[in-house]
Amino acid sequence: MPPTLANGKICYIELPAVDVTRSADFYQSAFGWNIRTRGDGNVAFDDAVGEVSGAWVRGRPPSSEPGLLVYIMVDDAAAALNKVVENGGTIVQPIGADAPEITARFCDPAGNLIGLYQERVEP
Repeated sequence: MPPTLANGKICYIELPAVDVTRSADFYQSAFGWNIRTRGDGNVAFDDAVGEVSGAWVRGRPPSSEPGLLVYIMVDDAAAALNKVVENGGTIVQPIGADAPEITARFCDPAGNLIGLYQERVEP
């Protein structure tokens, strides 16, 4: 199914990377992102549901301080944090800091600060 095409939709993200292959491997292993090589030879990604795409770019400093902060939705924040660490990321803010929201923050292997968000299920 093609991604939703609509006015105002966030559709593309450029992530700074020192080692594009390492960053691509990280996001593929930790979050199931689809990694592909574009026609111009650059490595790109599609998120796990095929709605947001992007690419890694060299020559830019990592976004390591909270300013614009992108969150990745996950089914299980604790399990996602384990995958982040297993694949070379670093936990910056553990689960619970934004309670009652279920969030956490990590730095990817390039040093980019990214958030995790788990939808709360009401009993």
